[in-house]
Amino acid sequence: MKFIVDNWMLFLIALSSGGMLAWPLLRGAGGGSLTVQGAVQLINRERAVVVDLREPAEFAAGHMTGAKNVPLDQLQDRLAAVVKNKTVPLLLVCATGSRAQRAVATAKKLGYEQAQAIGGGLKSWKEANLPVEKA
Repeated sequence: MKFIVDNWMLFLIALSSGGMLAWPLLRGAGGGSLTVQGAVQLINRERAVVVDLREPAEFAAGHMTGAKNVPLDQLQDRLAAVVKNKTVPLLLVCATGSRAQRAVATAKKLGYEQAQAIGGGLKSWKEANLPVEKA
């Protein structure tokens, strides 16, 4: 016990560094987002629908092949009209993944139980050299 009292600062440093190492695990390794490879599998095997949450100008500059554009601020109102089948996997994507993470809760609230965000967004899609088309 004397050792712990005498070296309290070392223990504090060890606890804080351990906490920082464990943080991604506690957060769910990327916030529960889907990898690019997992997204490709869902698109090919289960006919997943990709919804791009970026603004129309961003979408026109380049988007995933076959993606439908529904800006995040219009998701609540337009998602049901764009994606009618609520049983297919719904993949949400934006530029970096942050908007898509927020949109997953909205989509699930609307009844899309298989809604997932693509981790890293379009940036990680491009880094994986996967197809992008322009409008």
